[in-house]
Amino acid sequence: METVANVLVGLVAALHLYILVMEMFLWQRAQGRKFHGFDPEMARATAAMAANQGLYNGFLAAGLVWGLIAGDPTGFRVQVFFLACVIVAGVYGAATANRRILVAQALPGAIALAAVLVAR
Repeated sequence: METVANVLVGLVAALHLYILVMEMFLWQRAQGRKFHGFDPEMARATAAMAANQGLYNGFLAAGLVWGLIAGDPTGFRVQVFFLACVIVAGVYGAATANRRILVAQALPGAIALAAVLVAR
């Protein structure tokens, strides 16, 4: 079960790295605009905000990777903390920005967290 949990944590980290790239580097390009459904004007107007969001997603990914490479008990605790942060961010994003964030961010975080806790 530990291997499954580690794979799920890795996938959540990869998801947040993907979000970082979309929000920090591709926001105003066609791929980034399509991802968020923005026209060029809206993407330009919100680029600084998106880059800030992307940076936070990078911190989440970095924390999850740290949790994967750190020995226990630190690794376990770090994974639990950062997965909880992912879930909270996903729930807040769903409540304030777009409901699909609940499925795209909070749900994978919750599944990974459940796997980490069961593997313990």
